[in-house]
Amino acid sequence: MDIVIRRAEPGEYEPLGEITARAYLQDGLLDFGESDEYLSELKDVAGRAAAAEVLVAVENGRLLGGVTFVPSGGPMADIARPSEAEIRMLAVAHDGRGRGAGEALVRACVDRARATEGCARIVLSTQRTMHGAHRIYERLGFVRTPERDWNPIPHLDDITLLTYELTL
Repeated sequence: MDIVIRRAEPGEYEPLGEITARAYLQDGLLDFGESDEYLSELKDVAGRAAAAEVLVAVENGRLLGGVTFVPSGGPMADIARPSEAEIRMLAVAHDGRGRGAGEALVRACVDRARATEGCARIVLSTQRTMHGAHRIYERLGFVRTPERDWNPIPHLDDITLLTYELTL
């Protein structure tokens, strides 16, 4: 396996946005009312890269997927508290799955969190149906934190996001 994890380059922002949006759409993860707004956020890799660190998984020059790593106190954090980093928008193209790209992206985020001074934990939110991602998180030592579960769209009760954390 020749998967390389590195910082996204500007020429990859648009293709990564498409991979991310397509992954969420094909997995049925955008079937709620404000999906158009979140779809725009998923596609806005340049905006994410300006506020956080966007990493990509590349195999033999082919973009497989990406993730957004939000360092402790970063403006893109949804649930991170002081001394916590956050993982956001992990996505791997459907035809690139099963090769270890998702796990390699999560491992790279964990490594970055460990290298961040004062960072004690890394946290993330996930949808109930993201079973493949849950398996990756649990295999890497993340534990569920149900007391932190939250709803990004309060008027829709069925959109509660599950949370996980890894103590570093």
